[in-house]
Amino acid sequence: MSLRLLASLLLALVLGWTAPARASNIEISHIAIEGNDEGYALDADFQIELNPRLEDAINKGVALYFQVEFELTRKRWYWFDDSASRLLMLRLSYHALTRQYRISSGALYQSFSTLPEALRVLSRVRSWQVLERAEVSAGADYQAGLRMRLDVTQLPKPFQVNALTSREWNLASEWRRWPFRVKAPVTEKAPQ
Repeated sequence: MSLRLLASLLLALVLGWTAPARASNIEISHIAIEGNDEGYALDADFQIELNPRLEDAINKGVALYFQVEFELTRKRWYWFDDSASRLLMLRLSYHALTRQYRISSGALYQSFSTLPEALRVLSRVRSWQVLERAEVSAGADYQAGLRMRLDVTQLPKPFQVNALTSREWNLASEWRRWPFRVKAPVTEKAPQ
């Protein structure tokens, strides 16, 4: 074996080269924003597909952090754009002692016996309060955007280095953008 070929193989191993694997992906399949007493709440459905490397990491106790990001902007010709944004952090982990998968957001959590069950719940965001009534103007036209991604900055340091050199850790949806018109609030008269 030539010295050049040996050096190439060694370099490939050092840089984390691996055989092609099944791609990870997140797709947005449904989005709805509904008005409520406080403002506007978002419902969204995602299709999350993990590759074997991510499944293996979860099963070995590495927690994965998913960010759901919402943006709302209104173009203004006379000043900076008017904007609002929200971030929802969801943590997916496996607890070997209880043999359960856990999804948590802040202090709230829910446990599942299988990974597909946990992914099914992780992929559904319901009644997420994304806007307060005071943040938007009635009758104004906005541009809304939504995406979900794996936050590799929350991984343990050795995995962060690996995530920089491997596409297997790149799990994100594309931004889905759509026009959003704020409806004027309906005022009901009290019965006389």
